[in-house]
Amino acid sequence: MELVLVVIVVLVALGFDYTNGFHDAANAIATSVSTRALTPRVALIMAAVFNVIGALLGTGVALTIGSGIIDISPESGVQGLTVVLAGLIGAITWNLITWWLGLPSSSTHALIGGLTGAGLASSTTVHWNVILDKVVLPMVISPLVGFGLAYLLMVVVLWIVRSMAPAKTMRRFRIAQTASAAAMALGHGLQDAQKTMGVIVLALVAGGLMPQGSAIPLWVKLAAATAISLGTYSGGWRIMRTLGRKIIELDPSRGFVAETVAASVLYTTAFVFQAPISTTHTITSAIMGVGATKRLSAVRWGVAKNIGIGWILTIPMAGLVAAGMYAVFSLFL
Repeated sequence: MELVLVVIVVLVALGFDYTNGFHDAANAIATSVSTRALTPRVALIMAAVFNVIGALLGTGVALTIGSGIIDISPESGVQGLTVVLAGLIGAITWNLITWWLGLPSSSTHALIGGLTGAGLASSTTVHWNVILDKVVLPMVISPLVGFGLAYLLMVVVLWIVRSMAPAKTMRRFRIAQTASAAAMALGHGLQDAQKTMGVIVLALVAGGLMPQGSAIPLWVKLAAATAISLGTYSGGWRIMRTLGRKIIELDPSRGFVAETVAASVLYTTAFVFQAPISTTHTITSAIMGVGATKRLSAVRWGVAKNIGIGWILTIPMAGLVAAGMYAVFSLFL
């Protein structure tokens, strides 16, 4: 029974990784596509490739998800696997709802909310200190940092190019956006694919197939990297339209700055703090920051408000779905 459940949980985890890919594909390429620096298909291929590379560059975020959110041990067995499965279904459900609405919400927070909700429903120990330090605080700080840095860097860039020919300057920024979009895709793989690795580790530990604290197997890394890249390649056009066109009208210089700032924040939090932050929150706030340099009214704050409401609802809503699913599963398992 446990082995069958482990297989099911691993497959569902890879399914979540796939939804993460097409849900968050816009994070990496919306700005480049909207400014016509890259064609949609080229952008998707590039993002998928760099997602794979990014997923293989580290394991710090995976270890935080795999051992820091809820307490799953080899002795937890079927109950532990059921908790992880319910958490994944909660995250997938919220991903699909927000994708359908074209709302750039956080797959990261959907997963953490799902695991937390299922953990509470099952009386599993939830590590609130880790959630506060590595989820809640970064959730608040990273958008503020993304907005502030993007605004300041955009002001500096505008001052540097103030006397240059506009047409030639924009062509150069379109070329530069190829590199910044690749950097953003790398950061997306580095952050988001690792979260699925962490969930698979939870399942392997609960099923007694892997001791706690051991290194993440290579096949887990490759499977997570492949699933998120396939999801990215399949696209995420609904959310891409929101990020690329509905918040502000982007030009190549602003797209380049937004991607550069967001990628820098992703690398810092993954390598230095091992914190699972939201790529969606980071790039969205950076886009708002560069847009605000035109004038505050250039940002469509009505759209921003709807996005913010989605961010606030993500953890509790995914948690509620996961808690409900655990209650259903516990009747049969």
